[in-house]
Amino acid sequence: MNDSKPIDPATHGWKARSLEGFFGLVGPLWARKEEGGWAYGFVAEARHTNPAGIVHGGMLTTLLDHALSAIAWEANERRPCVTVQLDTHFLAPVLPGHFVEARGRVVKRTGSLVFLQGGLSVAGEEVAMASAVLKVLEPR
Repeated sequence: MNDSKPIDPATHGWKARSLEGFFGLVGPLWARKEEGGWAYGFVAEARHTNPAGIVHGGMLTTLLDHALSAIAWEANERRPCVTVQLDTHFLAPVLPGHFVEARGRVVKRTGSLVFLQGGLSVAGEEVAMASAVLKVLEPR
């Protein structure tokens, strides 16, 4: 991974997204439309670290959960989805200054469930991978 000066996501086609709720507290979230769908990211800061000085796994899981939920939402005609299961495997440390990118894909859809796979990368190196099951909510 490139540990040099952090990138400015805006100079690489990313757009900052202001969100309410939890991600509004830990963000900002960055998004970019790509050929295969949407990618999401965040710039890791010291406030995202654990006592060892690396980005907390909970922050990385938060990004994965948000990204995979957004992908499921798009795949289901923008119907709300909630995470039923999220399995995350951490492969490499993430440090403050890194720009963490999340991408995913739908593996299968049933009438009420969406199965996804996704991953996080920094400068092209995979740092985490995940599989998820999301439930599509019925309209109220």
